[in-house]
Amino acid sequence: MNRTGIFLAAAAVLALIALVVGLPHPRQNVVQPTPVVVNVSPAPATVTDGSIKMSARLSHPYVGAGRSDLFVTVDLNGVDVPGQGRSPVNLALVIDRSGSMSGFKLQQAKMAARQLVSQLKATDRLAIVHYGGDVKSMDGVFCTEANKEKLLRYIDNIWDEGGTNIGAGLTTGRDLLLASMSEFKVNRLVLISDGQPTEGIQDSSGIIELTRGIRGSGISVTSIGVGTDFNEDLMQGIAETGGGAYAFLQDAAQLATIFQKDLNQAATQIAHGVSLTFDLPDGMELQEVLGHPVTRIGNRATVVLPDFSAGMFERVVARVTVNAPGAGTGFDVTALKLDYMDLLKNTQVSSAAKLAAMTTDKADVIWANRDKDATVYAARAQSAVNTQAAAEALKNGDRQRAQKLMQENVFFFEEAAKVAGEGAVAQDKAEQREWNDNFANARTEDEVQAASKGAKRKARLDFGLSGSTY
Repeated sequence: MNRTGIFLAAAAVLALIALVVGLPHPRQNVVQPTPVVVNVSPAPATVTDGSIKMSARLSHPYVGAGRSDLFVTVDLNGVDVPGQGRSPVNLALVIDRSGSMSGFKLQQAKMAARQLVSQLKATDRLAIVHYGGDVKSMDGVFCTEANKEKLLRYIDNIWDEGGTNIGAGLTTGRDLLLASMSEFKVNRLVLISDGQPTEGIQDSSGIIELTRGIRGSGISVTSIGVGTDFNEDLMQGIAETGGGAYAFLQDAAQLATIFQKDLNQAATQIAHGVSLTFDLPDGMELQEVLGHPVTRIGNRATVVLPDFSAGMFERVVARVTVNAPGAGTGFDVTALKLDYMDLLKNTQVSSAAKLAAMTTDKADVIWANRDKDATVYAARAQSAVNTQAAAEALKNGDRQRAQKLMQENVFFFEEAAKVAGEGAVAQDKAEQREWNDNFANARTEDEVQAASKGAKRKARLDFGLSGSTY
């Protein structure tokens, strides 16, 4: 891009940058004040009432009077449980064996399933489902040595055929888990597919509703997309709705590692039914929770989060418009409530916190007290919105739009560096350059699909979905 193009791109994203780094609205003849050190630095609000620690902070603890935007960051950490053995799991492995899985993919899926069987204990229960246009299954059995031999023989006899009936595979896996779930605290369905539904329920909304019902019955769902043909938006939606994890694998040979990771996560589960609610007072507006679907009722907005395992970390970033009172006045920005079933304490937990800001007419106080970490997190999450859109543009053949969106991300991180320091965003900048190159070098259909799916996976990580993205 030439200098003129860069200048125009910078102008185009100035308003977006202002949201991330808290720049004042541009005015003529205004000299940016030099930040000064002040003796006020509000600490994050931290609450640990159960097995998930919640820590929340504002990008701008101080704001000017009137309307302005700031970001709320909520970090959620599952407690570590040193020395505790994993819990028994009730597991259903649902494998796509449609025609597109023939050859290497299905061979690797079967090999990974065999390795999974070898890792299960006699106290674990495993059911196996495989689907094409029809569905076949082996009822769940405890993984004794004798039953492991039966499971391995069954896996060996899976052959590719037919279309892709994801809905029927999910339904069968659910029913097999429900038959024995009263004996387990942890019930997990793992779906692997390389395609899009061509039989049964074919619309994404129908499959998402089916998944919502599965989770409502106490079963979490992990989705693993293999190759470049699957519908990544649907597979991500299944994982988000199902409370499990999402993985994109170009190479089916990675399946064994992912199965192992998901087994460990499921078997060290500490909380399920996790949700985070923002409750805003009058005058405050929640504009968006980046990377998360939101359910709204009036000034209250709820985000459904994945089930948590020991040591798991997730981050939620939201953009809020505040209507601040006169200078020298403190005001509430949002109340937060984290709800979940604590499996370690065997009780329902509700953790509450509140974030407040102060109004000032001193620009140097506003600038000096910007939260450096929250500024970087906001830049990262805002860039993820662009990355998702750029990935979709690339897939649709609009390379110019994809390039423009990725170029905007460069400016986000350059401006964030002015607040947090170059070192805080050096890796982000390097990753942006790498993805720019990936997009530029993607020429064949498979390369474009792989770059698009990989970029959407990266966006999930930048939104803060690190614990539920493999």
